[in-house]
Amino acid sequence: MDLSIIIVNYKSKEKLSNCLKSIAEADLSGLSFEAVVVENNSSDDLSGLISQYYFAKLVVSEKNLGMGGGNNFGVENSSGELILISNPDIVFQKDSIKNLAAALRADSSLGLVAPKLLNSDGSLQYSCARFPRWYMPILRRTFVGKFFPRALADFSMQDFDHNQNSPVDWIFGACLLVRRADFQGKKIFDERFFMYFEDTDLCRRIWKSGQKVWYLGTTAVFHDHQRDSANKNIFSNRLMRIHLKSWWQYFIKWGFEKVR
Repeated sequence: MDLSIIIVNYKSKEKLSNCLKSIAEADLSGLSFEAVVVENNSSDDLSGLISQYYFAKLVVSEKNLGMGGGNNFGVENSSGELILISNPDIVFQKDSIKNLAAALRADSSLGLVAPKLLNSDGSLQYSCARFPRWYMPILRRTFVGKFFPRALADFSMQDFDHNQNSPVDWIFGACLLVRRADFQGKKIFDERFFMYFEDTDLCRRIWKSGQKVWYLGTTAVFHDHQRDSANKNIFSNRLMRIHLKSWWQYFIKWGFEKVR
């Protein structure tokens, strides 16, 4: 099997349907592939949807494993040489998957490849970033950030040409491609991060291994994204509290000094 597409579902059945439809319509000629859908204990009944696609199979987790754990569970139930991690709210363009696979296969120095993300209206999402300083999650998730717009713009690489192909510090985990062989005996995601920072940590580990994290600005996918942690009241927003917990775990793991 050339390619396994891993999609973790949590109460996202409608968006998952659009994602699978875009895979079915994509140009994947020359690639043997499968889509492994992880139902992450959200009570969505996906059996009817999955049965519509010959390439899709459903695996069900008895508990919510989070984003990293859910994707690891999907990888364990897959067999592809290449592993494409995709959120259910991704809609692929006809050639985007094939372009990602070609880029990764062409250069062994690349450990991860990810496309440009577009909003549903075609506008750009800032999906690659510089490794965060310890205070960045506070700026991004609290009112404090409005006093430091330049720091936020620098973090999200707003000075970067997002149409180019280039190495970057890290890339949001909504859509990314890696090789199975690079993770032999290891899980792709560190499961101490239930949600948030699992992608930052993955990219940090890839750089540490001597490989590059590669942003493929010439290839794009649509990301119908809703930021559930955008409510900045830490007392009423559970996801924001999870985000800040992951922030603490990340910096405890890697230290508080700036890298790269």
